Amino acid sequence: MNHVEELLALYGSPRACAAELLCDRHPAEAVAFTVVNADLSFEDLTYGRLRHDSARFAAALAGLGVEPGDAVATLMGKSADLVVALLGIWRRGAVHIPLFTAFAPSAIALRLDAGKAKVVVVDSGQLPKLAPGEDIPAEAPWETIVAGEGTADGFSFGRLLELYGGDEPSAAPAVMGGDAPLVQLFTSGTTGTPKGVPVPVKALASFHAYLEYGLDVRPEDVFWNAADPGWAYGLYYGILAPLAAGRRNLLLSAGFSPELTWKVLQEFGVTNFTSAPTVYRSLRASDAPAPEGIRLRRASSAGEPLTPEVNAWSREVLGTAVRDHYGQTEHGMVIADAWADGLRTDVPAGSMGRALPGWSAEVLHDDRDEPAGPGVLGRVALNVAESPLMWFHGYVDAPGKTAERFTPDGRWYLTGDAGTRDEDGFFRFSSRDDDIIIMAGYRIGPFDVESVLVQHESVIEAAAIGVPDTLRGEVLEAYVVLRPGTPPADALVRELQQLVKTRFAAHAYPRAVHFIDALPKTPSGKVQRFVLRKQRTSGM
Repeated sequence: MNHVEELLALYGSPRACAAELLCDRHPAEAVAFTVVNADLSFEDLTYGRLRHDSARFAAALAGLGVEPGDAVATLMGKSADLVVALLGIWRRGAVHIPLFTAFAPSAIALRLDAGKAKVVVVDSGQLPKLAPGEDIPAEAPWETIVAGEGTADGFSFGRLLELYGGDEPSAAPAVMGGDAPLVQLFTSGTTGTPKGVPVPVKALASFHAYLEYGLDVRPEDVFWNAADPGWAYGLYYGILAPLAAGRRNLLLSAGFSPELTWKVLQEFGVTNFTSAPTVYRSLRASDAPAPEGIRLRRASSAGEPLTPEVNAWSREVLGTAVRDHYGQTEHGMVIADAWADGLRTDVPAGSMGRALPGWSAEVLHDDRDEPAGPGVLGRVALNVAESPLMWFHGYVDAPGKTAERFTPDGRWYLTGDAGTRDEDGFFRFSSRDDDIIIMAGYRIGPFDVESVLVQHESVIEAAAIGVPDTLRGEVLEAYVVLRPGTPPADALVRELQQLVKTRFAAHAYPRAVHFIDALPKTPSGKVQRFVLRKQRTSGM
C-alpha cells in the first residue's frame, strides 16, 4: 500500500472520527498551534488542552440542541478560541461553515441561511454584523455565541466552557465516517448566489498529502501558513492539514503588514512559509528592510499565479525560491512545484508544476473533451477516475452548477481555468475561462458585486471585472449604466464603493467606477465582461 492509499484508508474509513484524527490521537503535550499577537507575545496550544476544551464546547453545543450533522458557523479571526470552537464543532459531529471576517451582513446572512446554521460563534468585534437589520432577521433561527468579551446579545464562549467544565471529556466524540460532511464552504461564481461546497472527512487525506508532498512540512519545521482560515487555503492547510498531520502552525492574530510579517519570520525562526503572492510582493515593495537571520527552508505560494519578479528577490532575501502551487476550493491543491524529496525538480520558468501524487490532470481541447496535447492552450481538467484523492462530487442543492463542472460522461472535472501542459507534464496557467476575479488570493465573484451595485437607485446595470495590479495581482473595477438624467460624479463613485463595502465585503469594493452608456452583450443578453477587460487593458 502506497502512502496515498494509507491516507485514504485512514481518513476514508466508515469509522473515521474527526476529533480522533485531528486531535486525540496526537501526544497531549505536543503543540498544535502557536497563537502570535501583534506585540509578538504568544500562546502555545497543546493537543491536551485542545482535547479538553473542545470536549467542553462540544458538550455546550449539545446543550444548545446541536445534533450531529447540524451546521455551526464561525465569524472569527485567528485565535485559540477559533481552534477550540472548530474542534468542538467536529467533535460533536456538526458541520462547520466558515465566514470571512471582511464580509458584510448581507454576505453573512446569505451563507447562514443557505447553510441552515443552527449556531454562530462570533468574535465580539464582529458581533454588530449580526444585529437585526435589513439583512439579519430580528428573530434569527440561530443561536449566537460571543467569543472574547461576552455581551447580553448572545451566550459567552468562555462562560459556556466554564458551565460545561470537567476534568475529562464527558462524552465520546462523534464517529461520522469518511463520507460525512466536515465543512461547508461557499464559493462565488459569475451568476447566481454562492454555491455550497461540502467537504467530507475523507478530504483530510488530500490535505494531509499536500502538506507532505507540496509543502514538505517536517516535524522540525517552524511552519507558518499566513492565509486566512475564512477561505479554503487557510482553513484546509492552516488548520485542518496541520491538525491531521500533527505539525505545528503559527496563527497570527493581527492584520497583515510587511513590518509585522518580517518580525514574525525572524522572531519565531520560521523555516517553512506559505501565503499568496501578494504577501511576497508586499514584502518586496516594503520600505521595511528584511531583518538579519531570515533563511527559509521552503517558501510556497497559492491562490493566484506567481509573478516572476518574486523569485529573484526571494532567493537573495529569503534564502530560497518561492514555488507556485495550484488548486481550488472544490478539491484543494492538485498541481504544484512540489518541495518533497523525490518530487522536487528544476521547474521551467513560469510553470505551476506537475500533478501531485493522488491526482491526474490534463489540458483538454476547447471544443471537445479530449486531451489537447503538449503546448496546446485549452481547459485545465482533472481525470476523476485516476485521481484517488478527488473528494468533490457536487455542490449542495445545485445540480445545474454541478453539471457545469463535469463532462457529461463524468470522466473530467473542469476547473474553469485555461492553460497548457508540456511533454514533461509541467502545467502553465493562462487565464480563467470564466470571469472570477482573484485579488490578493481572494476569489471574488463579479455577480456578488454587481448585485449590490444595482441596488443603488441611480444604477440600471453594472458589470465587475478584474484588471492587472502589480501588488494584488488583480483589482476589481466596475462599469455602471446610470438612469437617464443622473450625472456621473465623484461623490456617486464613493457612494457605490461604500455600498459594496457595507452590503458585500470590505475587501471587494471597486477601485474604480466607469460610467458608460451601455454594457456589451451577446444577442441573448449576456454581459460580455471579456470585452470590458479587453477595452480596459488596451487603454492602460
